[in-house]
Amino acid sequence: MANSRLYNTEAIVLKAKDMGEADRLLILFTPYRGKLKAVVRGARRSKSKLGGHCQELSHCQMLLAQGKTFDVVTQCQSLQSYLPLRRELGRLSQALYMCELVDDFSPEGLESLSLFRLLVSCLEWLCEARDGDVVLRYFELQLLGLSGYRPQLLFCLGCHSPLHPVRNYFTPYGGVLCPRCQYTNPQSYSLSVAGLKVMRFLQEAGIPQARRLRIDPEVNLEVGSLLRAAVIFCTEREVKSGVWLDWLKAEMPQAE
Repeated sequence: MANSRLYNTEAIVLKAKDMGEADRLLILFTPYRGKLKAVVRGARRSKSKLGGHCQELSHCQMLLAQGKTFDVVTQCQSLQSYLPLRRELGRLSQALYMCELVDDFSPEGLESLSLFRLLVSCLEWLCEARDGDVVLRYFELQLLGLSGYRPQLLFCLGCHSPLHPVRNYFTPYGGVLCPRCQYTNPQSYSLSVAGLKVMRFLQEAGIPQARRLRIDPEVNLEVGSLLRAAVIFCTEREVKSGVWLDWLKAEMPQAE
């Protein structure tokens, strides 16, 4: 009967924070149990065998015991630690941004195998990507789609007519308005022809195709700000790691 409380699962550690004198509380994202919270007993003690395997961004195979408040990690084996991301502040920040988005969009206990696979694939891609911003734009669009907020990028949300290759207007609540309908929603933002093409491509492409994309810096800034607005609209909160990314991008050229 005691063994029935145990279960085995893959997990990505989205967040980790200290708890009590020596424990660590983890927010895990799993393929079949969704998001859950678990405790690693004694993780902060120097002799802990589990503490080193339970860091943020770790992809692990875990054995957990069901608990009254939090489940307890009893065994942990690292599958991928994403070391290239930990060596560079910019890439690490981008990875943590993706993890924060998954945390924000995922209710506890709701299975989301597709989102788990997306996160794992994008973290692996980010480790070797020439342009980490492309990874983020792809991840944001795919996340919105998997979470039920897929932006409509082919037809105007107002008049439902096909969108033409002219300057259109993006609305965070669900897609694009044509020039005639832009005034129907005060919260709409200018969207260039190039920006719409990039968003359409990333919405439909798989990772092998998206890997080959190169985005002009100005278009990336435009699309990134629009997708961030959509994320904030859906979650009703600012993305803290996104604010940090904005600051880091502004400061890094000065540091160089």
